[in-house]
Amino acid sequence: MPVIRQSTYPGSPRYLFNGHLQTIVPSVFRKIEGVDYERERFMLSDGDFVDVDWLDSSSKKLVVLTHGLEGDSGRHYIKGTAKLFAQNGWDVLAWNCRSCSGEMNRAFRLYNHGEIGDISELINHALRTKHYEKVVLVGYSMGGNISLKYAGVKGRELPDAVQGVVAFSAPTNLKTSAQLLDLPKNRLYRDRFMKKLTKKITAKSELYPGKLDLAKLKNVKVWKDFDDFFSAPVNGYRDAEDFYEQASAVNFIKEVKIPALICNAQNDPILNEDCAPKELAEKHPLIFVETPKTGGHVGFLVKNDEFTWSERRALDFLK
Repeated sequence: MPVIRQSTYPGSPRYLFNGHLQTIVPSVFRKIEGVDYERERFMLSDGDFVDVDWLDSSSKKLVVLTHGLEGDSGRHYIKGTAKLFAQNGWDVLAWNCRSCSGEMNRAFRLYNHGEIGDISELINHALRTKHYEKVVLVGYSMGGNISLKYAGVKGRELPDAVQGVVAFSAPTNLKTSAQLLDLPKNRLYRDRFMKKLTKKITAKSELYPGKLDLAKLKNVKVWKDFDDFFSAPVNGYRDAEDFYEQASAVNFIKEVKIPALICNAQNDPILNEDCAPKELAEKHPLIFVETPKTGGHVGFLVKNDEFTWSERRALDFLK
């Protein structure tokens, strides 16, 4: 479909005057009340587990929510989306990637931007046990990349019930996104992610002695170094370049057979235009690309509204 030239996003509140504030303020200060999940521990086929949080009203419609890097189902953007969809008659499956629910996973591998086996198993589980007639996917940041890659790789093999996917602030081109994290202006985000991931890598090294060389941490100068030394070997990739190639959704979404909305703000501090594939959208009948001028990274706040524009946009697109 043609690129959506005129976004419906009215813009951030006036006091959030740049992409950094539009990113950080909701992440730190936004709170969503009234979301009471029911947790299920789902055992994966390899013997590991993920923790899944449900809002179950016995609907025939399900939205599957996937969080961002080092996020979880309790993040404001997941709970906001869960609350809005539940209010509109949907069941909600908000899952926590391996190691992200407060307990370290059992396998050597962690989660990553390109892992789609886990979400596939969860969707099949939901369809098998609750018999949904319609399933849609909403992902934020890393979760958007995972959702898009899942839809692209599965193509015509998607379960018939899976009928739409929406991704906000998705780093669909991981190589350029990693490079952006190294810019001085993005030091805050880089350090925050690196601190959390280093803690998990250290825990993995203790559980699996000899499989990782933690001495290499002192040699990490840019984000690609961390991916070369740790992200790639932990998750079964040859090196960082192999990880970026295999994990980036932009390399797979041309095979999407369901309506897909990719929405990235133009002032997102850690994404660039490579992550919003407008050329592909102009040729593909089912891919929509929307790039509001503002919104930051997983921001999109609206003045005097409990919900963000992105949450309402997802519901409107997927209805």
